[in-house]
Amino acid sequence: MKKALSLFVLLTLFNSCDDGNLTQEEISFDEVATQSCSNTSSTNTLLYKLKDKEALIMEIPNTSIVTELTAANDTIELDISTTSNRVIYRFYNGTVATDNICESIAPATPVITDQWTAVSGKIQIVTTAAKTTNETTGATKINGYNHNITLKNVTFSKANGTQVYETFPFGDYKTNITALSLNFDQTLEKCTSSNEIYNNNNSEALVLNIDPNLILNETTPINSPRTGLIGTSTNSLTYKLFTGGVLNSDYFCQTTTPNTPTLSQQWDGIAGVSGVSGIIEVSTTTNGPNTYKHTIVLKNVSLQKGILNFNLGKNYILGDVFTSN
Repeated sequence: MKKALSLFVLLTLFNSCDDGNLTQEEISFDEVATQSCSNTSSTNTLLYKLKDKEALIMEIPNTSIVTELTAANDTIELDISTTSNRVIYRFYNGTVATDNICESIAPATPVITDQWTAVSGKIQIVTTAAKTTNETTGATKINGYNHNITLKNVTFSKANGTQVYETFPFGDYKTNITALSLNFDQTLEKCTSSNEIYNNNNSEALVLNIDPNLILNETTPINSPRTGLIGTSTNSLTYKLFTGGVLNSDYFCQTTTPNTPTLSQQWDGIAGVSGVSGIIEVSTTTNGPNTYKHTIVLKNVSLQKGILNFNLGKNYILGDVFTSN
């Protein structure tokens, strides 16, 4: 009688080793989400899938669950063994639950009746960002990461021999994060010694090194702002997130960058395409004698870190900066 194993995706290609007249047994957990133990150790993460009287379990290093991939097809690859990067399939004599997998002293029931242990092969993990989109503004936020896990050329040792899968999709494991807040007011500051314009709160900053021709002390016609494009040198935009101290205006406009607070993340503006993306619009009005207010709007501007990116939206009001003659 065939045992039904489980996997998050349909098995694509499989074959059995010639260990006698073995029956190829189908593994299928298609509708089962990947979970992790909350009491994971400081070094390893325990992932598992449960279905009725069956469990598929994987133990991998915490460092394998990454958010810093740098190339579109970058893949974490781990060698499977019986002592590290372990994959186990278990059968029970009753309905299995999380406590049977995650508790250091597992419940006495149900009892394990059979176990397959992966003895060789590779675990491949590809990570992509999970985003939400504001349907009104078009802005996107990264609120987690999806880790797609596949076993390659994996051999399971079982009671009556071995079973080999060339490609064995384990499925997706999702991790959640707190999205970047970008919680700024719309009052900008400009360095007197450079073209750097910035907005900050206690832990984050948006910094625009702007083309000076965009903030001339001349009013612009209504609905005819000056325009520019985000670029790598002119009109460079950077988002910075800090830890280890309070970020204030003393951090900016310095010849030498202060050591504190500590920069933990940096996202750089993606070069714009004329009429499409990465557009800067500056509208200038007077604000009293010899004083000018420049309102800066970013249109369809995206920022990136490695292969990850997010969009500020169709019309992101960076804020107002004031200059004088």
